[in-house]
Amino acid sequence: MPEFKRTVLEVMRQPLEDREVTISRAKFTVNYPASFMLVASMNPSPSGFFPDDPNNTSSQFEMQRYMNKLSGPLLDRIDIHIEVQKVEFDQLADKRKGEQSDEIRRRVLIAREIQTNRYKNSDIHYNAQMGPRDIEKFCELDEASKTLIKTAMEKLNLSARAYDRILKVSRTIADLEESEVLNAAHISEAIQYRSLDREFWNV
Repeated sequence: MPEFKRTVLEVMRQPLEDREVTISRAKFTVNYPASFMLVASMNPSPSGFFPDDPNNTSSQFEMQRYMNKLSGPLLDRIDIHIEVQKVEFDQLADKRKGEQSDEIRRRVLIAREIQTNRYKNSDIHYNAQMGPRDIEKFCELDEASKTLIKTAMEKLNLSARAYDRILKVSRTIADLEESEVLNAAHISEAIQYRSLDREFWNV
């Protein structure tokens, strides 16, 4: 990854966190709104073939160095990061159909309506905008969920920011299921969506 690309990604830390960007000049500083959705992708190794590289062109040290070009603080600010496995031929040739787009859209619209009603008396509109007080109010955990997320925090060495991200994603998963209550299944699924906290990364 060229150095200038890394610099651009690091600069994105502030707008990802604060949803605004600050421009400073010699005589003035100005803030602009910068609420956006970041979607990004990268290869799993310098060769792009890990873990199925037939020529073994990337050592684990090279792969670790490559991965560490993205910092832990930046990853902390990304709600979901997952590893996409190589698609095998049998999967490509499988004629079974997945969930239809219309059905997915219906569930998303219902979830957005749930969030609109939840936050109608506040200054936020959807789960990603929740602050610490909102998370405490709308992401109440039962004992099983507390135990699960505590274990994940300790084993994966997650930060407080990652903890908040997990709860926000869990709240959205529950909304997609039209569930008012968060449970351990929602927490577990949200943890699974932080795969880069688990492998080959120094967070």
